[in-house]
Amino acid sequence: MSERRPNRPRRLNSHINVVPYIDVMLVLLIIFMVTSPLTSPTSTVDLPQVSQVSGNPSIAIEIVIQSNGQLQLIDRDLSRFLEQPTTIDNVSSLALSRMQSGENRPVVISADKNVLYNHVLTVMDTLKQAGIQRVGLSVAPKT
Repeated sequence: MSERRPNRPRRLNSHINVVPYIDVMLVLLIIFMVTSPLTSPTSTVDLPQVSQVSGNPSIAIEIVIQSNGQLQLIDRDLSRFLEQPTTIDNVSSLALSRMQSGENRPVVISADKNVLYNHVLTVMDTLKQAGIQRVGLSVAPKT
């Protein structure tokens, strides 16, 4: 038989079981991966609604003014598709560069209904001063 020494202190066990922490971390990672595409801050614009909508938005160059005031130019022309953030200083030059020589494509401003009217008019005035004649406002059809 082996003798046990009563005066010898016990050895401390300093191991931590990390498996539950890893499980929790993986569950949180999966939750964030699933919910992050749903909360993307892309250009979601809440347009004002009217009873009649006219025009062909597929040929127009669209300038989106988001509720936080950021500008984005979208050209849906299949041969030269572009979706680019821009500023008030270069929005007109970017819109003019998207038009081919002699082309008179319309430019449509899609502003969130919470954007200040003054900001919409500033963008419209900048486009008119650059020589773009066909400038309009985009609206959603009333349901």
